Amino acid sequence: MKAISRAARFAQRTERLRASTIREMLKVTQQGDVISFGGGLPAPELFPTMAIADATRRVMESRGPAALQYSVTEGIPEMRGWVAQRMTRRTGRPFEAGDVTIVNGSQQGLDLIAKVFLDPGDHVVLENPSYLGAIQAFDAYQARYLTADTDDDGIIPESLERVLERADPFPKFLYLVPNFQNPTGRTLSAPRRERVVRICEHFELPIVEDDPYGELRFEGSDVPSLVTYQSTAPVLYSGTGSKIMAPGMRVAWLVIRNEEIREKIVLAKQGADLHSGTFAQYVFHEYVSDERAFEEHVRKIAQTYGRRRHVMSAALANVGHRGLEFSRPSGGMFLWARIPGVDTSELLRHAAERKVVFVPGVSFYPARDVHDGMRLNFSNAPEEKIKAGIERLGHAIASSA
Repeated sequence: MKAISRAARFAQRTERLRASTIREMLKVTQQGDVISFGGGLPAPELFPTMAIADATRRVMESRGPAALQYSVTEGIPEMRGWVAQRMTRRTGRPFEAGDVTIVNGSQQGLDLIAKVFLDPGDHVVLENPSYLGAIQAFDAYQARYLTADTDDDGIIPESLERVLERADPFPKFLYLVPNFQNPTGRTLSAPRRERVVRICEHFELPIVEDDPYGELRFEGSDVPSLVTYQSTAPVLYSGTGSKIMAPGMRVAWLVIRNEEIREKIVLAKQGADLHSGTFAQYVFHEYVSDERAFEEHVRKIAQTYGRRRHVMSAALANVGHRGLEFSRPSGGMFLWARIPGVDTSELLRHAAERKVVFVPGVSFYPARDVHDGMRLNFSNAPEEKIKAGIERLGHAIASSA
């Protein structure tokens, strides 16, 4: 029998699948003497391990076998209700449990959105740069990208409007991380938020609002979520427990008021995994049910990250390279730095020799055409390691100049 050629074994879409720069970098960080600013990891010492252990015990005592059984695709009612209540409390706008679908990490939410919206060759509008994980999810469905310009206040509405006026074919949705964006740490300003919503409403373009970091603000005041604006353009909101509890739980949620879109998402999820883990949902809900303790936990995370951001910013200011520019985000987990004229992929090689790593910025540009940026994660390293790591990075920058 003639062997099947290697090229014929896989779907065409797999040609666009690439190893995640961040996932691959995690292999390097297993070396104990490497200081990593690369992965998007929360601080493990802040995980509420004992409280989760207590919640687990209570779930097994109160739920027993029901916590280990198959459940409904949309998520257990308790979790959906909690998400709706928290969204209502945080935004001041009413949400219903029926708006919520529990997903297996926000990355699955992105995959499901891509699955129900994208045919091969369809356009998606992104910030430039944009979240690498979203680009990976959309690449799997053979998307093409249109990019809108950004500045320190986020996506520029006039640029978005020009992109949509010229688009052919017209894009399927706009994808945004409006709060403490990954990778830049920028926040879309309040005046621009409504402008973006109204532009998308005019063009009847859905918005995917990815908000994994919104509760991690350590400076300033919250700004309205895009999903809270009254608009005929659907807004699909993605939230997660990974940054406010623990990423290993894989409990996240989509909040979608549009019934037609929500039903398509549920059907796609049924084909993917039937439902998110019942046990994890019950444990998550049991833990967050102590509202006072949970709020204190989230506040502690934000305060810790605020101190670490301050330490990293101060250390970068002392690096001494005249061309170095960096952001000072008011929340989240990432700081963005640029060194005009320096290829940061090459800089990473010098940095790795000095036992410090980061994510080169080129990975966050859909066209992979900008090479002078780098994403630095400040959430996962203690303050003394941040100081030592930035000192090492400074030496790497000096040696590569």
